[in-house]
Amino acid sequence: MIRFFVVLWVAVIAALPAAAQIKIEEVTSAGGIKAWLVNEPSIPIIAMQVGFKGGTSLDAPGKTGSINLMAGLLEEGTGDMDAAAFRRETESLAANFGFSARRDSVVVSAQVLKSNADEALALLRKAIVEPAFNDAAITRVRAQVLSGLESDLKDPQSIAGQTLNAIAFAGHPYSLPTDGTLETVKALTRDDLFAAHRASMSKDHLIVSVVGDVTAEELGPMLDALLGGLPEAGADLPARVAFGATGGTTVVDFPSPQSVALWAQPTSVDLDHPDFMPMFVMNHILGGGGFGSRLTDEVREKRGLTYGVYTYIAWLGATEYIGGSVASANGTVGEAIDVVAAEWKRMAEGGVTPEELDKAKKYMTGSYALRFDGNAKIARVMAGMQLDGFVPEYINTRNERLNAVTVEDIARVAKQHLQPDGLRFVVVGQPEGVVSTD
Repeated sequence: MIRFFVVLWVAVIAALPAAAQIKIEEVTSAGGIKAWLVNEPSIPIIAMQVGFKGGTSLDAPGKTGSINLMAGLLEEGTGDMDAAAFRRETESLAANFGFSARRDSVVVSAQVLKSNADEALALLRKAIVEPAFNDAAITRVRAQVLSGLESDLKDPQSIAGQTLNAIAFAGHPYSLPTDGTLETVKALTRDDLFAAHRASMSKDHLIVSVVGDVTAEELGPMLDALLGGLPEAGADLPARVAFGATGGTTVVDFPSPQSVALWAQPTSVDLDHPDFMPMFVMNHILGGGGFGSRLTDEVREKRGLTYGVYTYIAWLGATEYIGGSVASANGTVGEAIDVVAAEWKRMAEGGVTPEELDKAKKYMTGSYALRFDGNAKIARVMAGMQLDGFVPEYINTRNERLNAVTVEDIARVAKQHLQPDGLRFVVVGQPEGVVSTD
C-alpha cells in the first residue's frame, strides 16, 4: 500500500499544470467550517492542510513549550490506541499525516487516498480531537524535546535568535522560546497538555486548505466529521507588539572559533500595506535572493568573509521586522558587520538599478511555478495564504503585482523604511573588536 501511495504521488506531480491559473473555491460546511478547495480529479488523492492560528505564542504563563510538546504527541496515540497501533493503522490506509507547532500556528497535514478517505480522516480526527497523551508517549517525546533544547544551548544561532527575541519583544510571548526551556518542559504535566490542546486547537483559530479529487459537495461533510468536535473557542491570540530593539550591538560570549551575527530593525510594512510587494522585491535584491544578492556579493564573493549571508522580512502574526544573519571567523566578523551596515545604508540612499530589478523579477516570477508541482505543495501555499490573511486571488495575481514594481517604488520604500542606524546586532562568539554598546 505504501509503495502504491508513492507511485500515485509522483503521478500527481507530473499531472498538475505548472502554476496555471488555480481556481480556489471557498467552501463552508453545514457545521460552519470554512475551507479553500482546489478540485483536481486527475489522480485519486486528497491533500489537506489544517492550521490553527496562534501556535506556541498561546503557551500559558509558566508553561512555555506546552503547545510544542502537545503537537509532538498528536501522532502518539488516541483512546486505547498507542503510538505503534496508530502508526500501523495509518500505514494500512496508505495515509500520510504530519503535525507541527510554530510560533504563530499549529499545522496538521494529511494526504489520503480518495478510495478510503472517510476511514483515513476518521483516524486523523481521533488524533486531532481525541489525543491520548498517555504517560509512556509523554516520557518519550519529552525526552526528544529536552535533547533538542540541550543542543540549542550549545548552538550559537539558537542563542543569538533567543537573545534577539528577548530584547525585541520583552514581556510578550514572542520573547519566549517556541520549544520551551529545560525547566518548563520538565515540569509540564498531562493536564498541561490537555490545556494546551484546548487553547490552541479550536474552531475560532481554524483554517483549512484542500487540494485533490474531492468536490465542494463532498468536502463539507468531511470537514464536519473531521473537525466538528473541536472546541468553539481557544485562547485569545497574542496582542500586537512593536519590535522594541533599538540600534546597537549585543555581544554574547561563547567559546567558538567563529561568531554568529544576527541583526534586525522594525518596519511598519505588514502584508496589507501598499508597499508590501516593493519591500519583498527589495529584500530579495539586498540579501534574500542568495547568490547574486548584494550582501552575498559583498560579504562572500568579494571579501571571502563567510560561506553564507542572508536577509529576511519576518511577517509574524503580531509584528513585523527586517533581519538577517551571517557567520564569520572571530577575527573577521567585525568587518562582515560593517559591510552589512554599509549595504543597508547604500540601499536606503540609492535603491536598486534597473538591471538588478529585472534580474530579480525574472527569478522570482520564474521560480514561483515550483511551489505548485504537487497537491500537497498547493495545499501548503493556500494554508500559508490563509494564515497570513491573503485573499484567494493572490495566488494568481502575485506575479502580476511583482512585475508592476518599479525602480522608483523600491527607492522610495528603501528610503522610507530601512533604518541603517536602527539596526540591532546580536553577536554570539568571541568577536575581535566588537563590543556591546549597552
